[in-house]
Amino acid sequence: MSFLTRLRELRRAWRWVLVAVVMWCMLWGEVSLKSVLGGILAAGIVFVLFPMPPTGHELTIRPLRFITFLARFLLDLVRSAIEVGWFAVRPGPQPPGSVVGVKMASRSDFFLTFTGMLCTLIPGSVVVEAQRATGMLYLHAFNAGSEEDVEEVRRSVRAQEERLLWAIGRREVLKEAGLI
Repeated sequence: MSFLTRLRELRRAWRWVLVAVVMWCMLWGEVSLKSVLGGILAAGIVFVLFPMPPTGHELTIRPLRFITFLARFLLDLVRSAIEVGWFAVRPGPQPPGSVVGVKMASRSDFFLTFTGMLCTLIPGSVVVEAQRATGMLYLHAFNAGSEEDVEEVRRSVRAQEERLLWAIGRREVLKEAGLI
């Protein structure tokens, strides 16, 4: 595919450019003209130089579920940031961490990657490995020293994936994941 063809296709990917700009603004922690224009420029460069494989067969947006997904993600983001901040300033030993393996419900590369990205954005966890063949995400989780804590991390990641699937996954993807 030529450079000009990719540039023309950028107009059809406006939704993904918008998502990328929102993520860029979240990364820089501000919504200003400079960060929005920088996000548009960065998204344009990435989308033109590194085209994504077609994912249209997996995605559809359900507006109410998407709003619920975003609201819960933001709530998790704030709650985790407060928890990590508390552990950083409180006296006493630091809580133990664990590497936790979580089997994803969907076999889609897109949803495996997106779920991993969401988990990494929430303070207190970072994806250390994603195995495409087995559909496993391995995360290093903060404050997961007991088996109950590890199970809570697994439950949280699976719930995050489920909300994502219901927000933007097509019916076929939901069936494959066992949600319908």
